[in-house]
Amino acid sequence: MNQQTSTCAGALHPNALQGLWLFNQRRFFECHEELEIAWNAEQGEIRNLYRGILQVAVAYLHITRGNYAGAVKVYGRSQKWLADWPNVCRGIQVGQLQKDARLAMQEVERLGREKLRQFDVAFFKPIHWSEERVWVCDKCGSEMHERNCKVSCPNCGNRFDCSDLNLYFD
Repeated sequence: MNQQTSTCAGALHPNALQGLWLFNQRRFFECHEELEIAWNAEQGEIRNLYRGILQVAVAYLHITRGNYAGAVKVYGRSQKWLADWPNVCRGIQVGQLQKDARLAMQEVERLGREKLRQFDVAFFKPIHWSEERVWVCDKCGSEMHERNCKVSCPNCGNRFDCSDLNLYFD
């Protein structure tokens, strides 16, 4: 099990939640500010996920301002921080965010510097997340399911009782 997988079992920082909401409102500068607060407040690997999302927001901000070079540069930087995360981490649909950002940047590159002002903001897709806690199996890294105070892995059968969860994940 890698560090990022075990990190995904935690809860989102309150400022990260606010940042995600602002991202979805296309308020990318404010999103950056909230995620930066969460990034500075957190310990461990989750900081890199917040940093990656923050960088996507900054890339999108550059797009809205017509700054082609800035958008391309910061998007590239975001990929360093978003690499190797599971598709879902702390309820955030990271895989979908990466796909959406990649499609937006492909459109930026298609338009080029000269036509960037023609960018269709419909390419700015919202980040999807659940504020419910997402459990990740510490044996195989698969998303676990909670039912009747039991958390079980559909992949390898690993199970925990709800009373054990604080021991393993908090």
